[in-house]
Amino acid sequence: MRTPAEKVSSTGHETHVPERHVSGRIANQARRPRLFRVTVERFQEFAGRMKLRSKFLLSLVLVIATMTGGTLLAVRQSMQGQAQRQVEEDARNSILTFRVMEQQRRLVLSRKAELLATLAYMRNGDPTVIHDVSHDPWQSEECDLFALVDGKGKITALQSRIADFPADVASESIRELVRGAGGRDWWVNGKKIYQVVVKRFYKDPPVNSVQMGEVIVGREIDPARAKDLGRILASEVVFQSGENVEVSSLPPLEEQEIARQLKGETKPQDAQLDKKHFYTGSLELLPGAHPNLSFIVLKSDEEALASLGRLNHLLVGLGLIVVLAGVTLVYVISDTFTKPLGSLMEGVRALEEGDFGYPLTAAGGDEVARVTRAFESMRNTLEHNQQQREQLEEQLRQAQKMDALGRLAGGVAHDFNNLLTVIKGNSDLALERIKPTDAVRGNCEQIRRVADRAAMLTRQLLAFSRRQMLQPKILDLNELIVEMGRLLQRLLREDIEYKTQLGEPLGRVQADPGQMEQVLLNLMVNASDAMPKGGTLTIETENVCVDERYAQSRQPLAPGDYVMLAISDTGHGMEPSTKARIFEPFFTTKEPGKGTGLGLATVYGVVKQSSGYIFVDSEPGAGARFQIYLPQVPDKAEAVLVEERAAKLRGGQETVLLVEDETDVRMLTCEFLKSAGYQVLTAADGEEGLDIGKRFASEVDILVTDVVMPRMRGPELAKHLKKELPDLKVVYMSGYTEEFSEVPSHLQGVYFLQKPFSRDGLLRKVHDALKGKPIEPIDRPAFSLRIN
Repeated sequence: MRTPAEKVSSTGHETHVPERHVSGRIANQARRPRLFRVTVERFQEFAGRMKLRSKFLLSLVLVIATMTGGTLLAVRQSMQGQAQRQVEEDARNSILTFRVMEQQRRLVLSRKAELLATLAYMRNGDPTVIHDVSHDPWQSEECDLFALVDGKGKITALQSRIADFPADVASESIRELVRGAGGRDWWVNGKKIYQVVVKRFYKDPPVNSVQMGEVIVGREIDPARAKDLGRILASEVVFQSGENVEVSSLPPLEEQEIARQLKGETKPQDAQLDKKHFYTGSLELLPGAHPNLSFIVLKSDEEALASLGRLNHLLVGLGLIVVLAGVTLVYVISDTFTKPLGSLMEGVRALEEGDFGYPLTAAGGDEVARVTRAFESMRNTLEHNQQQREQLEEQLRQAQKMDALGRLAGGVAHDFNNLLTVIKGNSDLALERIKPTDAVRGNCEQIRRVADRAAMLTRQLLAFSRRQMLQPKILDLNELIVEMGRLLQRLLREDIEYKTQLGEPLGRVQADPGQMEQVLLNLMVNASDAMPKGGTLTIETENVCVDERYAQSRQPLAPGDYVMLAISDTGHGMEPSTKARIFEPFFTTKEPGKGTGLGLATVYGVVKQSSGYIFVDSEPGAGARFQIYLPQVPDKAEAVLVEERAAKLRGGQETVLLVEDETDVRMLTCEFLKSAGYQVLTAADGEEGLDIGKRFASEVDILVTDVVMPRMRGPELAKHLKKELPDLKVVYMSGYTEEFSEVPSHLQGVYFLQKPFSRDGLLRKVHDALKGKPIEPIDRPAFSLRIN
């Protein structure tokens, strides 16, 4: 008796592999990577011994061959893809063409059905009308099915021109067709497919709407008509009901094969018949029906592939010609390139080591000489770019420092505004209540003066940080300088000569007149301090059209039309380290106690907020020149009105809703308003203000609110209350306009009160709002400026 191992061996189903064969395969697998490395090393060694000319020749030949082959392959792939897309597009177009033909056939059948329905109505539903119409060539042309159904759904007459139409047509199938009248254009009866139209006819229309019955007119799709349709569409067509192919333009064997491939819920995008490839497109003729009837188009790509094959032969021949021509051309010119290339390579090595001065020879006008000159130009550009990069890095650090200082200054000024509002307001109240002979009146006046000075400092900080409220107008700088001429001259000592060079005619700019006066004053004072031994101060204006070239030399100045304002002095000038910090707040070169360090910082902020640019040119001992570029505007200059000091305002009996999150500011403002006779409702945040405003909606006449508050911002509160009270007046209180950056639309149609404010300023603003006086435009910060 044999063991199981012997049985397996005797049947031959198990093969024993000798151990030496296994070890041999492992050794071969380990030897292959080693062989590859050895081959690569030998090739590298061989290439290292080749001359430059040979390397150059071989490299260019390989490059030409690779690029030619890649290009031809890409062209072939592109053409193949284009051919495929064209065939797919033809299949879709065939579907669209069939839909058009289907609609036309349906219109014809509809006309026939309407005529038949009319005859049936005229003959009171007589079944003989079907026989008469079916034997009338003019009436029954291209119509293969006629049927008449009475009002109860019973088939009273059925006639078909097709000889093999089954005599035992299921009545239920006809009834189902009648029940779906209007929603089904196709009918499948066994192996027969019809395009049908069902029309109802009524007794004495339109007076009587009693239905007498329906007529059915249909056109059969048989194999002959399927082949005619295929010739029209230049494709093979298939009509599939469920998973069965009922009619097609294919031969019987191919019809069976396509029926096998089309089985399944989803139709394949392509099919294969007798070594022919087809792209398919399908259209559901009875959507939602079970089984569904689908029309399928098979578009062959045989013609496209034949054209692609001819193109492939042409591309191969063209590729060989290009490679041979390239090899010949490279062989001729390779020797000319090798000698100057050696010198060029030395220049490259020197550039790698950071030597920008290695001498290069570029004699002649051939390609290598041009490449050498281009390399030399590139080397000079790299050297220039390196220097420019260092300069831009320094400018970036300066801009980041100025931005950080601006944010810090703006934040400090914002917090101080709330404190100064309380200090200044309470000092005003105290002065009103203290008699002129009281001993503490002088202390209160000193407190008010110090508060005013502190408010001036905060305004300068806000100007530097571009958060100050501006009232921009269309200005003529020449008129502004002339009007300030006498004041400017009084600021200068007698040993300083004052000159003006005003360009005529001068373009207009949009800026705050008061702030531009402050800019002139600050620059004049700065220039005067820079000339302790006297000198000349010059103010210039000029229209400047900045082009691309000039803008490059004055970065970040953008091209465009500007008005240039320049103030020059012949003072002691500035060191580069001083010039880099002159716009920083609190930076000053004056002795302690003789300057705040905010003069030029204010100039910087005003110019920047006015969408302008400022540049400083100065050398030690050569004076300084400040140039300000402001964009021109096309409007005419507006008259700068002198603000009249309003008389003491009397309050009214109106009700004011006051919303302020700072307790001290809220209490002071409430006292101001009550002292003027107003009725005041107070809230500590936006949500509380909204609740009070809704509860006292009939009484509130005006809303006075802070902008930034917890739980709900002031503009959002105003928006909600305006829905309840469309005529509600709104006055915003804030320290700077950046708080409106998220809601710029709320700046329109409201009044604004800048902190710190006085009692008269508050009452005047509330009075103007209640009386509906015009609102002065408030300028939001502009961030287009960059400082040089």
